[in-house]
Amino acid sequence: MNTEQPNNPLHGITLAEVVEQLVAHYGWEALATRVNINCFKNDPSVKSSLKFLRRTPWARAEVEALFLRTFSN
Repeated sequence: MNTEQPNNPLHGITLAEVVEQLVAHYGWEALATRVNINCFKNDPSVKSSLKFLRRTPWARAEVEALFLRTFSN
């Protein structure tokens, strides 16, 4: 099975890296205004955010889209 994903801009980037880079760039408060989810608003942490995003596809899609808008060349 071929595991390469040449058209996937997030290939090789973990969800943890996505969240950490967004937090470093925006901070939790600004990130919460851009993606309206409670794990960014109430007592935010990378660990709690990852847990939520891994089981909530719509929220993960929003976070990944923000990452691509923010850091794409």
